[in-house]
Amino acid sequence: MEEGTPPRLLLEGRPGIGKSTLARRLLALLQQAGVPVAGFTTGELRTGGRREGFAVEAVSGARGILAHVDLPGPPRVGKYGVDLAAFERVALPALRAPRTGGVVVVDELGKMELASAAFCEAIAELLGRDVAVVATVHLGHHRFTDALKRRPDIRVLRVTEATRDALPEQLIDRLVGTPRGEQQ
Repeated sequence: MEEGTPPRLLLEGRPGIGKSTLARRLLALLQQAGVPVAGFTTGELRTGGRREGFAVEAVSGARGILAHVDLPGPPRVGKYGVDLAAFERVALPALRAPRTGGVVVVDELGKMELASAAFCEAIAELLGRDVAVVATVHLGHHRFTDALKRRPDIRVLRVTEATRDALPEQLIDRLVGTPRGEQQ
């Protein structure tokens, strides 16, 4: 990674390992530290203990339904119809700020989200800006995420049951480091 380049981290793990929980904890820690943040998280929608879909929520508080068993799609991912328009209404504006010196948290770069060409373009643009990026990513192969994982400016960290609880604090140290005003 080039000197002075903000960190670009992909948190890779299997479904259900806790990537979204980790992303929410990281966002809370960054906000407590006074770091400018942007981005979004995803979460399950459950009815009677049964997963019926997924919601997307921006740091700003904007929310939408990403996918649901009752949505027709296309696209469809497994049993879920994906609402790309609702996803893009929440996710795309969430990637635009902060401009410099902040951290953008993206949960996640998965099959549902990557079905949006506009989202893929926004991620590519985001990685060209002077902001740190932390994104959760599925373990499976996808042309877009495979290409990201090969970039020299991106570090891939594996999320496991053994590492997930300590990762938010470790990431804060890496992302915040020396405050910009105190650099020599």
